[in-house]
Amino acid sequence: MAEGAHHSHKKLYIFIFFVLTFLTVVELIIPGMTNIAKFYRDSALVLLAFGKAFLVAYYFMHLNEETKWTRFVAAIPISAGVYATVLILESMFR
Repeated sequence: MAEGAHHSHKKLYIFIFFVLTFLTVVELIIPGMTNIAKFYRDSALVLLAFGKAFLVAYYFMHLNEETKWTRFVAAIPISAGVYATVLILESMFR
């Protein structure tokens, strides 16, 4: 029984690895897309970075197995990071 549970985690981790690899390839392609406005390219890169950080924290750091309170505590710095990113992006266009 434990062997079956181990395989399911292994498959999940391999899937997440390939998702992260795909997102990294997309991040490498986006800066070369000069026909898109800089704001949209920068915004897409920031969103991809947040998405990758979420996947790493949620699966590889096992936040999906934590209690709701721990998830809430982890969400506070994430919220601060999102707020800081929005301020930085907004200040770029003043």
